[in-house]
Amino acid sequence: MTTLARWARAEWGALYAAVRGPLAERRWRAAPMAVAAVCLTAVLHVVHNQSWGYQAVQDVGGVRAADPLWVALLRTPLSLFVPALDLPVWGALVQILLVFGIAELCLGRWRTLALAYVATLAGTLYARLGIWLGPDSPLGLPASDARVVDTGPSAAVVGLAVFVGWRYRARVTASVVIGAMVAEVVLKENLAGKEHLAAIAAVLVVCAAGELRQRRSRDRAGSGSGAPPSQS
Repeated sequence: MTTLARWARAEWGALYAAVRGPLAERRWRAAPMAVAAVCLTAVLHVVHNQSWGYQAVQDVGGVRAADPLWVALLRTPLSLFVPALDLPVWGALVQILLVFGIAELCLGRWRTLALAYVATLAGTLYARLGIWLGPDSPLGLPASDARVVDTGPSAAVVGLAVFVGWRYRARVTASVVIGAMVAEVVLKENLAGKEHLAAIAAVLVVCAAGELRQRRSRDRAGSGSGAPPSQS
């Protein structure tokens, strides 16, 4: 086995094993949520590009920092499936199919949806914080960004990719995703890039909490097994 093959096996072996079984057994039926998400995104894209449908899609899934918070929170779940304006729709569909599909196979449907929502919500809330901080702050945003539509599915995609990489020890892959998002902000400073970083930060907090919980569980198990036997 070559060095590259050994590295690939160490990086993606656990992830491949988790995906291969369900996918070989049920094929596309193994990830119905991801398939439904792709279909919903495609439908919203078609409707969004009609003269009669643009405002309807914005009313149910378009999130801006200028919106009242309660309105943004109501729209956020559907905003995951409204394609971003600066990304070709085929790119959004491929991202959702691959990342949502892999996450659904590895994590389950509801955990995938929960993580996607956490990542998207983190970006949405960051936009409000950044505008409040103002452009003079390192974490701030210009007031004009309050009228920019949020990232669509990309924040959820980035967050899920980082979480799955952490969960299945594909650390290099997760690091590459994080590095690419940092480079996006450095080379093209915009609201979407900073929302992606906010999504990553939220997911890393979830990862750290999971790691801490596992460590405490191991410590308790070790303490229990090392206890002296009781004497009768």
